Amino acid sequence: MKDTGTERRPGERAGTEVVQLFALTPAGPRALAVPAGARHAHELFDGLPLLVYSALRTFQHERFLGLEYHLERTDRSLELLGRRERLDRARLRAALDRCVRAYPGADAFVRFDVLAEPARALGTEERTLLALSPFVPVPEAYRRTGVGVGIAALSRTDPLIKKARFVLERRPYPLGSQEAYEHLIVDAQGRILEGTSSNFVALVDGELRLTGDEALQGVTQRIVAELARGLGLAVVRRPVRREELGSVTEAFLTGSTRGILSVVAVEGVPIGSGRPGPWTGRLAQAYDEHAQRAARPALEHP
Repeated sequence: MKDTGTERRPGERAGTEVVQLFALTPAGPRALAVPAGARHAHELFDGLPLLVYSALRTFQHERFLGLEYHLERTDRSLELLGRRERLDRARLRAALDRCVRAYPGADAFVRFDVLAEPARALGTEERTLLALSPFVPVPEAYRRTGVGVGIAALSRTDPLIKKARFVLERRPYPLGSQEAYEHLIVDAQGRILEGTSSNFVALVDGELRLTGDEALQGVTQRIVAELARGLGLAVVRRPVRREELGSVTEAFLTGSTRGILSVVAVEGVPIGSGRPGPWTGRLAQAYDEHAQRAARPALEHP
């Protein structure tokens, strides 16, 4: 999930500077104090007893794409950590629906966490928190001509668990310029596992190469794999090795807040023609159409 494609990049501004934080109580979401100057939902969790989280964006103001996948992955993360608790999905769905419908911006970046302990520092005994901040889309120039990525000296223990602490661990590798938009995580065997806030997908010999259990399984990557099969493209779960980059004809990042974004260079070395490829364009269009068609409110209203 990948997430967090909305942290602001140089030259970008949000249309409405509203950052909100809620505790999920039996009576509904209760607003919590937000530090002065906070600009992004991720900032609101610093210093809390972090455990697992998920992040996504809204479509058409109050709709979500793949929300059930996010809920399933969060419960799976809790299970893999040996925790007994699970999401109260009804309560969370109700809170998501209420909060995004009331949100003043056009669309929101949304993060929900299950903490290891109650958030007493915020004046609540609840452990499930919900945060919203403005959704900032990827600049059109980046979508039109693609982005470059670097390599991060990072690893993710227990890669199938979406641990909230990783948001802090990746901060030395912020999203940045078009030439170094994201950083990839490469293991000791030279396999490209994922980005710090995305999945990395490559086209090699006519096959779409995804990661398997070596990396966190992003919700958008899952949707894109289904769309690719529907378009007749073979999908293989085998990560690309760094030494194979010369054979990659197209590559892109996937994430719940950025959709599909073409990668045209890794560490300054061009991918394929150095421009977004035709399959990336087809899949990006298919994903956008799917999002408009399939996004649903957290709660269905008559």
